[in-house]
Amino acid sequence: MSFGEHTSKQIIGTKGDALQGKKIVLCITGSVAAIKSPEIARELMRLGAEVFTVMTHMAQKIIHPYMMEWSTGNPVVTELTGQTEHVTFGGEHPDRADLVLVAPSTANTIGKTAAAIDDTPVTTLLTTAIGADIPIIIAPAMHASMYKHPIVMENVEKLRSIGVEILMPRLEEEKAKIPGTDDIVAAVVRKLSKSQDFRGRRVLITAGPTREYLDGFRFISNPSSGKMGVALAREALNRGADVTLIYGPGVAHPPTGARVMRVETTTEMLDAVVEALNRESYDIAILSAAASDYGVKDRKIIKTPSMMKNWKIELKPVPKIVEQVKKLAPEIFLVGFKAEYNVSDEQLVEKAAIRMDSVGMDLIVANDVARNKVGFNADTNEVFIIDKERTVEHIPLTGKDGIAERLLTIVREKSED
Repeated sequence: MSFGEHTSKQIIGTKGDALQGKKIVLCITGSVAAIKSPEIARELMRLGAEVFTVMTHMAQKIIHPYMMEWSTGNPVVTELTGQTEHVTFGGEHPDRADLVLVAPSTANTIGKTAAAIDDTPVTTLLTTAIGADIPIIIAPAMHASMYKHPIVMENVEKLRSIGVEILMPRLEEEKAKIPGTDDIVAAVVRKLSKSQDFRGRRVLITAGPTREYLDGFRFISNPSSGKMGVALAREALNRGADVTLIYGPGVAHPPTGARVMRVETTTEMLDAVVEALNRESYDIAILSAAASDYGVKDRKIIKTPSMMKNWKIELKPVPKIVEQVKKLAPEIFLVGFKAEYNVSDEQLVEKAAIRMDSVGMDLIVANDVARNKVGFNADTNEVFIIDKERTVEHIPLTGKDGIAERLLTIVREKSED
């Protein structure tokens, strides 16, 4: 017997219409953080979304499907049947979901999704949704040591490289806790309301470290992972840009859809930038790579004997890539990065502004890599963005995806002035 619409749906739209008309599938996996899933579902509904739930077998041992049916007012998928629920929600047809949210996600589900293993309702839906290019957000929750496992991190980067958004967990009490409900909901709103404001624009991005060889195979470098540049490339692609990524030997996987030019040395990176600028015109250049400043004056392509008592190496400056860009493309909107070590905010901004003026940049992004969880090889960053009028925007410690989103918004605003 039916008495009409489920009473739980009366909250839809009571807090706003940011998600009005959106169909969101909330996937729940076997983490204790599943107790937060009803709250997440209800907040999405309050912003106008219709929410459907898909649960793994282990998730049902933490919260009962009845709880999610009450929370959303919709039947819960706990197994795949002849109804082909994964295609209903994630297939290529007009009535499919607008977004799939996995909150919480275990390391197990992340690994299976990265490997396209389909042995739960959630992983089968995710494979289908990825193939149909449906936006996906994953909110991990697990013990911190599991999250830090190099293969888990590799799986996270693999998913990011194909456009899946992985939210930063809260690293507290030796656990990688699920992000706050407000953060998850904000990510959903951001994903579904993201405009194509870079459509038709060509963006050139440099990322990662470079290496300067001392002999046949030894080299000097820095700890840059390439995560910031890859996040910028991914954000620009999401917003419709045509992206060329000139990438040193970083560890982050470049996003699908970018034209990637792999390089090792600073000279190779400069040559790739020159080649790209000579091949086609670009509207924006963002030089986030941590290119080496010095190389060996006289490199010998041999193995230097291991038993040498002393090895004296003379270094020489290598070309500054940022100084060449405006010469080759005077009209390009140029964004540079400036890393300092153990300085005050005032010193950081001043040094960055001087560098910006010296080469004619339009914006510069400055950070202090001596600070905790900032810069090289971290998933987070804290930056100061300075423009030619000395307007300074401080972005406190946050994920690099968030930095990328805000920086590109500023670039769009400034480049259209």
